[in-house]
Amino acid sequence: MAWTVTRDLLLLLALGPLVYFVFAMIIGRSFFAAAERPAADCLPSLSILRPIHGLDREMYQNYASFCSQEYPDFEMLFCVSDETDPAIPAIRKVIEDFPERSIRLLIGSEPLGVSDKVNKLCRMAKEARHELLIVADSDVRLEPGFLRSIAAPFADPTLGGTTCLYRGITDGSLAADLEALGNSTDFAPGVLAARRLAGIDFMLGALMATTKTRLAEIGGFESLVEFFSDDYELGNRIAKHGHRIELSRSAVSIVYPRETVGQAFRHQTRWHLSIRHSRPGAHFGLIFTQGLAWTILAAAISPFLWMKLAYVAAYLVLRTALAWTVGVSGMHDELVRRKIWMLPLRDLLAFSAWMTSFFGQRIDWRGEQFYVRDRRLVRASPRQC
Repeated sequence: MAWTVTRDLLLLLALGPLVYFVFAMIIGRSFFAAAERPAADCLPSLSILRPIHGLDREMYQNYASFCSQEYPDFEMLFCVSDETDPAIPAIRKVIEDFPERSIRLLIGSEPLGVSDKVNKLCRMAKEARHELLIVADSDVRLEPGFLRSIAAPFADPTLGGTTCLYRGITDGSLAADLEALGNSTDFAPGVLAARRLAGIDFMLGALMATTKTRLAEIGGFESLVEFFSDDYELGNRIAKHGHRIELSRSAVSIVYPRETVGQAFRHQTRWHLSIRHSRPGAHFGLIFTQGLAWTILAAAISPFLWMKLAYVAAYLVLRTALAWTVGVSGMHDELVRRKIWMLPLRDLLAFSAWMTSFFGQRIDWRGEQFYVRDRRLVRASPRQC
């Protein structure tokens, strides 16, 4: 009797991810069906801040995609740690190839805290000429017209910041495909669900936009130099000051490096750790998005063959429908269109990384080891000079 009750309870819980898939599919269709805010006739001048550390795949094309934007007035600032950074030749080529653009290369930043990225942002924000700031990771690539869509909402003076979803571009390697598939099929639906249920009170690190005024209200980037999830902290602090964070319907692309499955797994685990430390409730709630794990459990304990097959069929159909609705129809992700059959493998990687993140405290970032303590980064060993 006790086992029957336990089994029935587990079978009921196994319906949770299926309900989530339907819910996320509905809100995803609604989000992308809504009209994007039209660009204002008079767009604000803006400064794009690019903290750089080392080489990224197709980095020149990533940088050039910003320079090719049809936008009336913007500048782009790059900041590297020192003259030996291997990204410098690509940056200098961009400066040479786009002489009509205002592009500056800054060498070095004051070591205000543990986060080298945020240290660089502190310097660039001080040297930026314009009020509107856009922070973009080095591996981000833009579609034409993106800057107009991300800047247009700032016509509303009450806005605190804008951010956006992102899709993946890979070299076709298995590990990179598995990781990149998650952007449009796991991460984006989760963000849209959070937006519908509680609103957006965080930023997404690939690309973030705010103003110097809003930044000053939270103590500038200087207040974030010790934190693990600086993107979350930036958006959350702006939201706590009463300003709205808006999620753009235009997405950017992330260009993934060629990587091994082990590297992809560690990257995914680090991402889950960032959620665990910044939004622990949301991290635990991911248990109800783990469709593959629950389906395997349900199929193993279901008393009837038809029930086993029903759980498997429901998972495959609803999981695929969600990925297509958000990834292909909404975000125009060609990787999802071509590799949607890989979703069960992707879900296996995601579940393994999520489980591992409950036990891990140590992360590797750009060749350095850190611990996470109270949402802050602590170096595992002193930096060697």
